[in-house]
Amino acid sequence: MIEQILTEKLKEGFHQLYGQQIDDTLVQVQKTRPEFEGDLTVVVFPLLRFSKKSPEQTAGDIGKYLKEHLKEISGYNVVKGFLNLVVSDAYWLSFFDGNVVDENFGKQRQQTGDPAVIEFSSPNTNKPLHLGHIRNNLLGWAVSEILKAGGRNVVKVNLVNDRGIHICKSMLAWQKWGNGKTPEKENIKGDKLVGDFYVLFDKHYKKEVEELIAQGVDKDEAVQQAPLIKEAKAMLKKWEEGDEEVRKLWHEMNGWVYDGFEVTYKRLGIGFDKIYYESDTYLLGKEIVNEGLEKGVFYKKEDGSVWCDLSDEGLDEKLLLRADGTSVYMTQDLGTAQLRYDDYHPSELIYVVGNEQNYHFDVLKRILKKLGRKWADNIHHLNYGMVELPHGKMKSREGTVVDADDLMDEMEETARRTTQELGKFDDFTEEESKNLYRILGLGALKYFILKVDPKKNMTFNPEESIDFNGNTGTFIQYTHARIRSVLRKGAEQGIKYAQATEPVPGLEPKERSLLKLLHEYPAVVNQAASGMSPALIANFAYELAKEYNQFYHDYPILKEPDLTKRNFRIGLSTFTGNTIKSAMGLLGIEVPDRM
Repeated sequence: MIEQILTEKLKEGFHQLYGQQIDDTLVQVQKTRPEFEGDLTVVVFPLLRFSKKSPEQTAGDIGKYLKEHLKEISGYNVVKGFLNLVVSDAYWLSFFDGNVVDENFGKQRQQTGDPAVIEFSSPNTNKPLHLGHIRNNLLGWAVSEILKAGGRNVVKVNLVNDRGIHICKSMLAWQKWGNGKTPEKENIKGDKLVGDFYVLFDKHYKKEVEELIAQGVDKDEAVQQAPLIKEAKAMLKKWEEGDEEVRKLWHEMNGWVYDGFEVTYKRLGIGFDKIYYESDTYLLGKEIVNEGLEKGVFYKKEDGSVWCDLSDEGLDEKLLLRADGTSVYMTQDLGTAQLRYDDYHPSELIYVVGNEQNYHFDVLKRILKKLGRKWADNIHHLNYGMVELPHGKMKSREGTVVDADDLMDEMEETARRTTQELGKFDDFTEEESKNLYRILGLGALKYFILKVDPKKNMTFNPEESIDFNGNTGTFIQYTHARIRSVLRKGAEQGIKYAQATEPVPGLEPKERSLLKLLHEYPAVVNQAASGMSPALIANFAYELAKEYNQFYHDYPILKEPDLTKRNFRIGLSTFTGNTIKSAMGLLGIEVPDRM
């Protein structure tokens, strides 16, 4: 790429001009700001202590040398300490010729060897997936695809939290008030049915707490002594002891939930290479806790609970096993981390988990290091902010979450309503229309969430996400369909792109702009992989779609009388369409060929 060529030639020139060897880190090359003429800008201030000249003189000397010795540079100008370089049309056209039909443009060949293991989704089997899970799933999937495009070997895993007090709450509620209900009898997804009982438990539990408080019991005591929570804790203990009846109900209700999850995952377009279950990994976690006790890394309190003291590292004490011997989240996370290391010897263990768990993963790494697990340094917590709706936060226990399936239904309905109001797609069959609404609805949802930096909190507004003119997935999808329409019309007229035999007589401004953006795609993919940020890909796709639309409006394509230019513009349209499809594909977003 031109930046690397430029860096090497600049270092060579600097030695010729000033007799000084400079390091790559001193060569700062960036995109030229729109208000100045040029494509790339060299910041010369870091070089002044070697050139012993003013910024203007140094920039002028280097600019003149590069223009004389580098065919890729056709001109330059100096603005204070900034050297703005104009890249020649020949370079852009050579780049075009070399990549226009490359289906893997922008992506590196995937490596073999130790993989990056990325965990995302991690649902609890006491409720359906909701809007928060959607951000987690979309982020985990997109980061996995981007890492692969950046050349990494990736394994996508899911840890299902299928045991614990929250699961017992749903089970207990079903025992008390279920009356033998099943998903089949109620004609409802299994995860929704189980989630309803979780909400029902909380409703009755709150009532018990309020009654105890009314009797004069302290609130904290009431929360612990309410009959329902004591029954749920007793059920959890029975589960860990392997009680046959409890385990049978647990298997049955979890089976309902897994069937429901699978429907949602398939609809979201995601999947996993391996699924772990907390009911398996917590046992290994307990073994690791015992290992820590034997090594003196952990200690046991008088009540029998096991702890790790991290106060010498500026943290506090961390509970690893309760007094009754039941495990906590940290217990199973220790086991899961060890199991994944044993399975894959990963180069990196990436956890996609909300930023409210920052402390938890800091503690996990420190405990593993205390246990002598050197690979703990390879743990990376990819945290992300909360997703809210315009009317506020969601609460699972109160049943105020936005169900993932319901949200996808709403997005498809919004896509249908919007497109019909605009009078588009009247020539589609009913089946074609339904599939298009699905593609547009999911694309709008995914893009709206992924265009935001993962670490930022966000408010999701379904109505705003479907807009044919704004920074939306719908706008980008429409641009891709426009490109395919141009290519189809060309094919119908016998006009297709062919490798040019004659050079293009000169690039128009918008042609240059498109080529410059396309040229950035491999670097954007690498940057997104390095920073694990799908937002970079999303916003690149938007800028590319926006630039193409300006090109489309400014220049004729199929009606261009100059056959060389016409052929080039068809090729440029093809290249742009393929790159939009590639970028959106990294985000898990389909782009239709027709709209």
